[in-house]
Amino acid sequence: MVPLLLVLLLALILFGAGFALKALWWIAVIVLVVWLLGFVVRAEGSGGRRGRWYRW
Repeated sequence: MVPLLLVLLLALILFGAGFALKALWWIAVIVLVVWLLGFVVRAEGSGGRRGRWYRW
């Protein structure tokens, strides 16, 4: 009975980790798209120079 419970626990942990990693991949893709859009949609800075859209 104990080995069966250990296998089920391992399956639940791996399923949870797989779901979390998939969610993190989607978040990383969204952040990358926003970051790349920042280079395209930049505001004009002082003196006609294109500035950065973020502060850091």
